[in-house]
Amino acid sequence: MFETLMNLVQQQSGQAVINNPAIPNDQNDNVMQTVASSILGGLGQQAQGGGLGNLLGMVVNGGGNVAQSPVTAGVQQHVEQNLMEKLGISPQVAMSVASAVVPMVLSKLMHKASDPNDASVDGNTILGAATGQQGTDWMGMASSAMADGKLDMNDLMRVVSGQQGGGQQSGGGLGGMLGGLFGR
Repeated sequence: MFETLMNLVQQQSGQAVINNPAIPNDQNDNVMQTVASSILGGLGQQAQGGGLGNLLGMVVNGGGNVAQSPVTAGVQQHVEQNLMEKLGISPQVAMSVASAVVPMVLSKLMHKASDPNDASVDGNTILGAATGQQGTDWMGMASSAMADGKLDMNDLMRVVSGQQGGGQQSGGGLGGMLGGLFGR
């Protein structure tokens, strides 16, 4: 997944990174590497910080709601912070890079995940990387949760709790992450 993400960052970094006079040319690769790894880390932060439902919604919608998603805003902040801390980039330049690159990359990543003709990444891979729970059938869970034609948090909680066994909500793992979102 990281390779796909890195390719998308490279494709979307023209004006924001490569042609940006505030970023020295010898730093372009470091900036793009930091952006890609920070997007991945930011998705993980969002999934574990109560934004798993929003992330799942982004994947299910094929990237159609990326611009308005709180996940995108959180990932952008994570990218900005890492650009400033790891590479010493000014807050203004970091914000400019993140706001130009992150929404486009996330949109294209989610679109790729929903494209049956593109095997480079799928929803299960994205959600597995974000949660650290590889091998989980996230998309099957989403499909089951959407049996009534919409995905709401009650559906998601029901499916996730059921997967943990007997509807018992544990304090850790996916149920704990989702429970934290609802103050449980």
